[in-house]
Amino acid sequence: MRSGLLSLLLFALCLPAHAEQSPPPAADPSTALQAQLDELSQRLALSEQQRQALAAELEAGAVERESAQVARLRQETQRLKLQLKQAQANAPDRLLSEQQTWFAIGGGASLLGVLLGALLRGKRSSRREWIN
Repeated sequence: MRSGLLSLLLFALCLPAHAEQSPPPAADPSTALQAQLDELSQRLALSEQQRQALAAELEAGAVERESAQVARLRQETQRLKLQLKQAQANAPDRLLSEQQTWFAIGGGASLLGVLLGALLRGKRSSRREWIN
């Protein structure tokens, strides 16, 4: 824990002990109420200052955590980019591109169709003609 935060916490713990001590009784009740109101106003102002200090400290801690996380993510990104480059360098070059592969498959299918048609025709030597 930080020393500033620790001192604020100790101070906050000491406040209730001081608050239990009542001010000396005043002769006039309105004066006693006014004194109590002033004391509560001072405590409120002090509490607000402590709250603002703790909020600022909390925000500073959040910024530190976020910056550490951003740095860690940047390192991981660089490491993954390096792994990707190494994997691409080690990958064998493709013989054919995707377009060339599909062209070869189409040509093979056409050739297979022609061969199958010639085999299914058989040894018929009669000539077929279109009749009008």
